[in-house]
Amino acid sequence: MKITDAQRRARLVSRQFAAASTPEAVVESVLALHATDPATVYLSVLARARSLGIDDVRAAMYERRTLVRSMAMRRTLFVLAHDDLPLVHAAASLGVARTMRKRLLTQVEKGPTDPVVENPAAWIAQVEQETETRLKAVGTATGAELSAAVPLLKTAFLPTTDKSYDVRRYVTSEVLVMMAAEGKMVRVEPRGAWTSRRHAWAPIDHWWPGGIPAVDETDSRRELVRRWLEVFGPATMADIQWWTGWNKTQTRAAVATIDTVAVELTAGEGIMLPDTDLSGSARGVVLLPALDPTPMGWKHRDWYLGDYKPPLFDTFGNIGPTIWLDGRIVGGWAVTPAGEVATELFEDIGSNTADVTAEAERITTLLAGTAVVPSFPTPLEKRLRGR
Repeated sequence: MKITDAQRRARLVSRQFAAASTPEAVVESVLALHATDPATVYLSVLARARSLGIDDVRAAMYERRTLVRSMAMRRTLFVLAHDDLPLVHAAASLGVARTMRKRLLTQVEKGPTDPVVENPAAWIAQVEQETETRLKAVGTATGAELSAAVPLLKTAFLPTTDKSYDVRRYVTSEVLVMMAAEGKMVRVEPRGAWTSRRHAWAPIDHWWPGGIPAVDETDSRRELVRRWLEVFGPATMADIQWWTGWNKTQTRAAVATIDTVAVELTAGEGIMLPDTDLSGSARGVVLLPALDPTPMGWKHRDWYLGDYKPPLFDTFGNIGPTIWLDGRIVGGWAVTPAGEVATELFEDIGSNTADVTAEAERITTLLAGTAVVPSFPTPLEKRLRGR
């Protein structure tokens, strides 16, 4: 069966850009929100749920706790539905945690460290135990607050070369991120404004009494692929492997256990679920933030990106803010230091230009003067921002 790019764009719009009335509904429509930049979570929701504001997104994450931030696929931060976390934790986070633990142990063994660590395995066990004890005692804390209370977190890796990037650095971040990936602690509301990157931590029991429910890893991978195809299919095997961060063997094993239909895409051979709905039409203007889950959903992007990659991506493959029309990218945007949305179209879109202007004004109003600077600036974003 041949699937055209137009059909894929129509499905993208109907599945991922459908009007939503709650943050939870938005997350369901895209499976997971990218959360490397705290602002992305808010702006991704507000792009699709246009009746909501900043406080509505915050309430879902930190008052109702129906959404939770976690490191998962590709060692990337995502915001997931609370009830989906056990599935993703088993399918992706635990694999990331194993890699991180192995890397940390190797780093401590090879050193040099200050102070010297005589028994790396015992040291890791001790720093984890002391960190958990402190966090349970205070309820929530930032990395800086934990390192001030747990001296072992101030163990430092020392430079081994004269390279400018090879500097003394504390183990704090690596230990805390590893512990979170293992399900021992959870990221809660950052300190400061809604755009703040000053993550705070809480014991996992604050969100899941008794810990994150255990799910079989093989079963969870199968279910995650099925859920991903519901949102992003039809797609190629390379798309699935890229998004999940698994190797080819793991990807093929997961796909082999679900019922799929082979399809022909412009990017090559692909698959989709048997009940995939390809009806509908791709209509409407949407302004998505940097690292939004839609443009970051596939490895092969020509069918919605066209020739516009150079101004929109940085050298590491991170996408900046984008303007969409009828399921494809037609421009980009940025937030100026004054908190105003500046846009640039790559082509003439006729009367739809007025919709772009209206969306830019709506987002500007929601920002209320807040400047938003992506962690990974892109050429167009920097130019529009005046940097």
